[in-house]
Amino acid sequence: MAKADIAVLLALCAAFFIAVGDVIQQRSAHEVTDEQVSPIALFKRLLRDKTWWLGSVAGGAGFGFQAAALGFGSVLLVQALLVTSLLFALPMSAYFAHRRVTRTQWLWAVLLAASVAVIVTVGNPTEGHSRAGLELWIWVAAIMGPALIACVIGAKVLTGKPAAAVLLALVSGSLWGLFAVLTKGVVGRIDHGIVAVLMSPELYAWALVAVAATAWQQSAFRAGSMAASLPTMTVAEPIVGSVLGIFVLGETLRPGDTGWFMLITAVAVMVCATAALAHGEATSQTEPAAEPVAG
Repeated sequence: MAKADIAVLLALCAAFFIAVGDVIQQRSAHEVTDEQVSPIALFKRLLRDKTWWLGSVAGGAGFGFQAAALGFGSVLLVQALLVTSLLFALPMSAYFAHRRVTRTQWLWAVLLAASVAVIVTVGNPTEGHSRAGLELWIWVAAIMGPALIACVIGAKVLTGKPAAAVLLALVSGSLWGLFAVLTKGVVGRIDHGIVAVLMSPELYAWALVAVAATAWQQSAFRAGSMAASLPTMTVAEPIVGSVLGIFVLGETLRPGDTGWFMLITAVAVMVCATAALAHGEATSQTEPAAEPVAG
């Protein structure tokens, strides 16, 4: 079996387990307290919740499969396939909420999956480097830092509205995209031994980003319905991860002269499908409304 095929299989396993973890953690984030709490306070309370830890174990398994997939394939390939976690998460979320996924939602979900398939096959992503220099990471911090801070401030201003959950999900998804690129760097050092891994700056940045992404993820789940946060989070992660994969790790897309139109169309469909899923279910009255969060 080719390395790319192994990466695809591992990435799909990652998508499934991440979806299971997201659904469980989202329910825990809604049930752990009725108070308005900050992301850090909410995270501390969730650490004492057994159900949340069950979701964390499932999510951890997903991240394990993701790391393994990144060992065989590019960030572009793996992160695009992780969008399919939405196909697993929506029906699971609907089941626990005692409702059905509508035909319209399934249509958008199928279009989302199809667009991902086109991006993976037509885009023909190739691997670049596993690590990047300090100068590039400084540029990443200078661009991502202010943008994410603006999202947090916007979520605080819009507390209680669906847009707050979307903004917090954008923060979390972006951090998870960064996490994937750092994971590629950590995995790339494994062949050099445990000492090389422990001396790698990516390892410590990787741990800090994971904690921050998890904290904002729970706040996004808390701030609104699953479909107000999860679709945004699900797409923000591969988009940010892919952009970083191209500009930081030197990965490339090779759609050919006639494939760029299909690739751009697929990306547009992916964004539209995600927006439709987020808007449709965020305004649904079949799912109980969440208490607002102080971001």
